[in-house]
Amino acid sequence: MTNRLIPTNAEPLYRQLMARIRDDVSSGVYPAESQIPSEQEMCARYSVSRVTVRRAISELTDEGILRKQQGKGTFVCTPKLCRDLRDINSFHECCRMQGVTPGTRLIHAQLSHADERTQRELELPDDRVVEIERVRTADGVPVMLETNSFPLAYSDLLQADLSQSLYAVLEGRGITPKRGIHEISLHYATNAQARLLEVDPGQALLLLREVVFDQHGRPLHTSYQLIRGDRFTFRI
Repeated sequence: MTNRLIPTNAEPLYRQLMARIRDDVSSGVYPAESQIPSEQEMCARYSVSRVTVRRAISELTDEGILRKQQGKGTFVCTPKLCRDLRDINSFHECCRMQGVTPGTRLIHAQLSHADERTQRELELPDDRVVEIERVRTADGVPVMLETNSFPLAYSDLLQADLSQSLYAVLEGRGITPKRGIHEISLHYATNAQARLLEVDPGQALLLLREVVFDQHGRPLHTSYQLIRGDRFTFRI
């Protein structure tokens, strides 16, 4: 196939170039995190103007396929994980369905005191909960800082292997997460959170708060997830 693009009224040159770059990204010619050729190289390769190249790169940047790095060039973005909030899937399952290797680093697992909101959402008689905080990774990259709170009836989770899926542990005990209530907002990383997620302090993060119910309609746990928007997205 020739590199030359064909000027037609039906397909503007910048869109033809976008399609070529997309194909090269999906076929692995430009792997994730690799640098694509410079504007000058693109102009020579495809016999187009800089205006055409810049328009194509700008559009692909808006689509999240490319990113520009000041003084360094243009790079291919790592594909984002996507979770459909209509489904109750574990992080492990979400990763595996998208060909990504999940990982977990336990921060702490302990008995703790819930705030009033968590106590109300879990319908607790007092403020004591089982709290599990973990960093979740995708192909070794931190993408989420997750804090789950369970009623004391689930205190045996403190002895479980928390490097695996909590939902797999629960299902082994006959408990199935069936539905959830979700709330998404914006949060800015504190110094401690930034260190755990390997981002800059003050970076904007997605905050997903969930209340998950079991197969009997009883509150199972709350989840407070700080998520890197450059690595993870949601479908609602």
